[in-house]
Amino acid sequence: MLLFFIIAYLCLTIGIGYWASRKVKNTDDFMLAGRSLPLALSSAALFAIWFGSETVFGASSEFLKGGLYAVIEDPFGGALCLVLFGLFFARKLYQMKLLTLGDFFEVRYGKRTELVASFFLAPPYVGYIAAQLVAMGLILNTVAGIEIWQGVLVAATVVTFYTFIGGMWAISITDFFQSMVIVLGLVILAVILAQKAGGVSTVFNKMPAGTFRFLPRAEFKDIMLYISAWSVLGLGSLPSQDIFQRVMSSGSVKIAVRSCFIGAAIYLCVAMLPIFISSCVKYLYPDFMHGETQMALPKMVLANTNIAVQVLFFGSLLSAIMSTTSSALLAPSVIFSENLIRPMVNKELSDKKLLLIARLCVLGFSAIATVMACMRTNIYRLVAESSILSLVSLFAPLVMGIYWKKANSTGALLSMVCGILTWIVFEIYETSWPSLLPATAVSFVALIFGSLWLHKKTDTHDNHRT
Repeated sequence: MLLFFIIAYLCLTIGIGYWASRKVKNTDDFMLAGRSLPLALSSAALFAIWFGSETVFGASSEFLKGGLYAVIEDPFGGALCLVLFGLFFARKLYQMKLLTLGDFFEVRYGKRTELVASFFLAPPYVGYIAAQLVAMGLILNTVAGIEIWQGVLVAATVVTFYTFIGGMWAISITDFFQSMVIVLGLVILAVILAQKAGGVSTVFNKMPAGTFRFLPRAEFKDIMLYISAWSVLGLGSLPSQDIFQRVMSSGSVKIAVRSCFIGAAIYLCVAMLPIFISSCVKYLYPDFMHGETQMALPKMVLANTNIAVQVLFFGSLLSAIMSTTSSALLAPSVIFSENLIRPMVNKELSDKKLLLIARLCVLGFSAIATVMACMRTNIYRLVAESSILSLVSLFAPLVMGIYWKKANSTGALLSMVCGILTWIVFEIYETSWPSLLPATAVSFVALIFGSLWLHKKTDTHDNHRT
């Protein structure tokens, strides 16, 4: 019976995506929903961008292992990212009327920097998409008993289909519908489990000492790790196409800014639900916490709730995962088509052909992520790794490009290369420093150095030759 409802829900999602695809007339509709989303759709889209498998499975699992301190990276880092984007980036980027984040690097630094930046923008999404597909595979494995890789293929087929035909319009409308299912399903399950446990206070009182520790110890290493945890998503996802495209899809600059704050608030509140629910599971059904804790929650629901609760819970899970996967799938596809393929093929490429290329890129990235999902199953780590590359290569050029007039192409390119190389070195030698911190610092220093000293030296050399 549950499997029937899951199949029906997947078919309904496909139907909504197909209906939304009728609004797609050109690439602007496909990539940014015609820049016309109202506040409700825009806010739901930004909430849905973060509320995925890593929140339901990964974060709840990490919380049970290390308490609140272990989930600073997500959901707190994810919420911070949206707040910062609303405060410092949404208004300025929206007013530039850009199609992709790669376009910013072209406008600000030139074509060469755009090409390099686009290579750094697109690949990180592969791991992020793979994480969501793994989660879908785990759900279908639990419910239907099929192999995880088979579940991954089913998930990839469904999400790829409605993203392929409907683009940002399909994503936005399905996100709104899925967000309502997420909140309803998790709230009902949280209330049921809290009542069984004897109240919220009972569950909290049974948690180990230190569960709610939020700040690091007064030790250098702990402080560095703490900053690193906030930075992975909080800063690393600022230069990301998926957040950019959802904010830029808003109907006005005011909606763009406000939706960031609303999306962050909703995300942080709703993200606490699976953490609380997993705590209830640990208290009420400790046997489910043995082995793979990522699947403790869905296994408990199957074993101890009625069919109505199961339908709501798994409906909310599928909603969370599909909404996140679709945006993560569209993001690198539009970057690849607009900022890499289009300049190399023909600058006068017709809009119809560009739309076709973007859709083909959706298929390509889906295929790569599906293969990766079949090879790895740790959701939380897949998500974290997908954000670090953007932080160490693109964060500095984005920030300085907006807020420092002297930043130039030389500095931006040097920043990207040095940031990546530094991160690789620290990863190889495994120092006590979190690799992303020195890499990000070097990225900023390299940008300033390249923009001031190297650029000045080049100008002096050119003048001397003249």
